[in-house]
Amino acid sequence: MDDLVGIAEIAKMFDVSSAAVTNWRSRSEDFPKPVAILKSGPVFQAEHVKKWYRRRNKMAATVISSINLKGGVAKTTTTVGLAQALSGVFNKRVLVIDLDPQTNATTMLIGEEKWFALNQEGYTLATLFEDAIDDSSNFNLLKTLQKSVGNVNEVKSVDLLPSSLNLIDLQDRLITMPAGKYQTRNPVNILRRGIKDIVDDYDYVLIDCPPNLGYITLNGLRISDGYIIPTIPDVMSTYGIPQIVTRVAEFSGEIEDEIIPIGIVATKVRGQAAIHTRTMNKMHNDAGKPMGGSKLLYPLVFDAYFSESAQIAEAAEYQEYSTLRQKWGYQGQYNSLVEFTEEFMRLTEGV
Repeated sequence: MDDLVGIAEIAKMFDVSSAAVTNWRSRSEDFPKPVAILKSGPVFQAEHVKKWYRRRNKMAATVISSINLKGGVAKTTTTVGLAQALSGVFNKRVLVIDLDPQTNATTMLIGEEKWFALNQEGYTLATLFEDAIDDSSNFNLLKTLQKSVGNVNEVKSVDLLPSSLNLIDLQDRLITMPAGKYQTRNPVNILRRGIKDIVDDYDYVLIDCPPNLGYITLNGLRISDGYIIPTIPDVMSTYGIPQIVTRVAEFSGEIEDEIIPIGIVATKVRGQAAIHTRTMNKMHNDAGKPMGGSKLLYPLVFDAYFSESAQIAEAAEYQEYSTLRQKWGYQGQYNSLVEFTEEFMRLTEGV
C-alpha cells in the first residue's frame, strides 16, 4: 500500500506544487492512469509516476535487463563490457545487478576470492531473497553493494550487487514466501523493494538475468525500463527470442508497466560461417515485423556486433588492465564495444 500515492504525495516527491501535478495530468497524454479514484482524489502507482517523470526529464537511472534463454551466448560478457564502456568511455555511473546464479558477472568484476568472502558473510543478493522467503531481515544493502569494481584502471564508476550460487535453490522456494499481513508482498517485487533507495544514484542500471523466465528473472524485469537480447546468430541461440518477447509483453501487461525490447545484439559472430550470415540477415529482415501472426513485433537488431575473438573470451578472466582497449583487444574488438555502447545509449535515451 505504501507504493500508492495521491496528488499531494506526488508533488512532495518532486518538490513541486499540487497544481503543477494537476497540470502534468491534463497536458501530458502519457501521464500514468490512476489505479483508483477515491473521495480524496486519484491514486497512482508511485513507480509508474517516477518512470514517467524520468522519461519527461531524462534524469535518474535507465534500467535495462540482459536476457537470453540459451546459455553460452556471451550475455554476461556483453553486459559487463557495456557497463565498463559506459563508465570508462562515457563517464556514466553504472550499477550492475547480477541475478544469474552462475555469478559470472560478479567474478568478472571482483574476482573469485572476493566473491567467496562476500558469499560466506551473506553479502550477496541471495540474502535478500532468503529474507523474503523466511520473513527475516538479514540483508544489508550497504555492505552488499560493492563500489568502484572492475579490473580496468580507467573504469571508475561501476558498482555491483553480487550474485550467489544459492539463488539456484531459492528460485523454486520463492512461491512459498509469505504474503504479509495485508497480502501486499509479491515474489516478483523483492528486488525492487530491496534496492529502491539506491537505483536513482546511477545513470544506468544493468541487470544480468538467468537464462530462464523464472521468478528471479522477473524480479529484474520488474524494475526494468527495457531489455536487450545478446545472442549468437545461429538457430539454437535465436530460437527462444519470440518466446522472450511474448512472455515479457505478457508480464508487462500484468504489472501495467511497459518493458521495451531495446534490441538484439549479435555475439561471437563468425564471418566465414554461412549460418551466421543467414541468421544475421534474417534477424535484420524480421526486425519490426509481426511475430507468428501476433501483434508483437520482432525486435530490432543492433548495427554493432561482436565477432568471435579469443581476446573477448579472455576478457571474462579477472586480471588487471590499464585500459578498456587493452582488455578488449586492438583488432577491432574495442571499437565494436564502443560502437555498441553508443548505439545502446541512443536507443535507450528517454526510455
